Amino acid sequence: MHDQADLKKRGPYGHVLAEAVLEEFADEARALGGTVRELRGYDFAVFNGWALFPFKYSDRPVPLDRARLRADVSAQRKRLLTAHGPEPREGLFPLEDVATTPEYDKIHEAFEELGRSTKLVSVFFTASRGEGIHSIHWGEAHLEDDRTFTWSQVEPLPLYTAKGR
Repeated sequence: MHDQADLKKRGPYGHVLAEAVLEEFADEARALGGTVRELRGYDFAVFNGWALFPFKYSDRPVPLDRARLRADVSAQRKRLLTAHGPEPREGLFPLEDVATTPEYDKIHEAFEELGRSTKLVSVFFTASRGEGIHSIHWGEAHLEDDRTFTWSQVEPLPLYTAKGR
């Protein structure tokens, strides 16, 4: 589609890929007896209280520890990662004892559409239009203030091609 439209920028590829991955996860969830919950026009696959959250973090094969959200990422995506992702590691003092701002509270408010107790399984991958998927990992990713991620649990997933592994 990207080539047929003679587009120079990769934006359309990324947008179509993101929607295609969500749709594929939703189709598989239905086939395997999971549920699908709609969140702002996007279908998320949910199994036993865990929503699958796919995220392409690079067009090049770069290590997972270099994954980072773009500065202009949507508030919805930030809130999804923050409210449904794993809790941050223990700090110097409990956050409950600190007065928070309305903006902080809003970004940590769970989406009712997913279910307040639903947690995220982040599925991070790198892929390019010409090469396909380079690497893929899944686990629990906590979004840090600098837009990087800390993983409480993570494991690589095997890649399969038309010829096998």
